[in-house]
Amino acid sequence: MARIAVVTDDHQTVSAHFGRASFYDVFSIEDGKVTARETRSKSGHDQFASEPHEEPGQPHGLGPAAEDHHTRMVGVIRDCQVMIGRGMGRGAYDFLSRNGIRPILTDILGIEEAIQAYLTGNLADHPERLH
Repeated sequence: MARIAVVTDDHQTVSAHFGRASFYDVFSIEDGKVTARETRSKSGHDQFASEPHEEPGQPHGLGPAAEDHHTRMVGVIRDCQVMIGRGMGRGAYDFLSRNGIRPILTDILGIEEAIQAYLTGNLADHPERLH
């Protein structure tokens, strides 16, 4: 079985900003079909507002504080192989990749449409959506 996490705020659309989204909708996939869907709460920028965020001399999303934030944001989807979003920072993208979760940045707005495109092998990755 494979699991795909989709970052969202409303359970209908793929979030355009990974760090600000409140939820993951996680899809279990068997034999090329969705067999289950669940919602998991996600830590985000609003929880980290009172903590150090940017490190002097480091690009956005990189450095020790960002590493800790990414660890907390990704912890609930460690059992997923793929994470779909519509935008994210380079630090989060690299963190997911280093931890065995393939980030895919799509231009598809709807969650159901994005999942179907993934299942049929037609979900294009748009790394230009990194910020």
